[in-house]
Amino acid sequence: MSLPKTLAVDVARNLVMVARLLDEDPEQAYTYSRVALRLASRVAAVREAAGFAAYATQKYSEALAEFRAARRMTGSVDLWPVMADCERGLGRPERALAMAGEPEVRKLDKAGQVEMRLVAAGARRDMGQLDAAIVTLQSPELASNAVHAWTPRLRYAYADALLAAGREDEAREWFGRALEADKDGVTDASDRLAELDGVEFVDALDESKGGVERGDAPAADNAPAGEECDAEDKDDTRDEEGPSEV
Repeated sequence: MSLPKTLAVDVARNLVMVARLLDEDPEQAYTYSRVALRLASRVAAVREAAGFAAYATQKYSEALAEFRAARRMTGSVDLWPVMADCERGLGRPERALAMAGEPEVRKLDKAGQVEMRLVAAGARRDMGQLDAAIVTLQSPELASNAVHAWTPRLRYAYADALLAAGREDEAREWFGRALEADKDGVTDASDRLAELDGVEFVDALDESKGGVERGDAPAADNAPAGEECDAEDKDDTRDEEGPSEV
């Protein structure tokens, strides 16, 4: 609303393309975000979108700079967990842990606090502190039987940490619980369970193996894997000529 109408429309079109392409083609989403940033760098939503596009393409230093700019403009703490995860991406897990202890975390909503816990546990694992990572994930949210958008990822992270620590039986239980909660396929919990149970997958079109599952266990379909929760259906429509300032 702070932009002239024509410019606002141009910026909005590029932001829409960032949202559509972020999961399926992050590099193209990043290109659109740079166009929007060039047109309206003083708009917080543009800086935030540019941050997520950079984050998706593992440009963590750039992403962190954009998230910080967006936070300065809005005063919101919502980006705190992803900012901490950028510190992990930059090889600074100790900074991510320090951010997990800052007052900003108490201002986050429940989803944000769970996300911060996931980042902190990841930082512990980066530092080789597996037991501490497991303890970090143990929380009322993990123990609850209620299912929220973040539940599959929290249970999955806990199972993965248990497995890394050699606690296979517990890991199998929690991968199963993650799968029960994962109605949208945001994790690959089914594949992880199959691996633990010794199930092998083959390409049905691979004639060299005759499309037949090897081993005693029956074949199973691969579960779709995903990265962010609360994913919405994406429109597959693309601008074939790339970003533009139409």
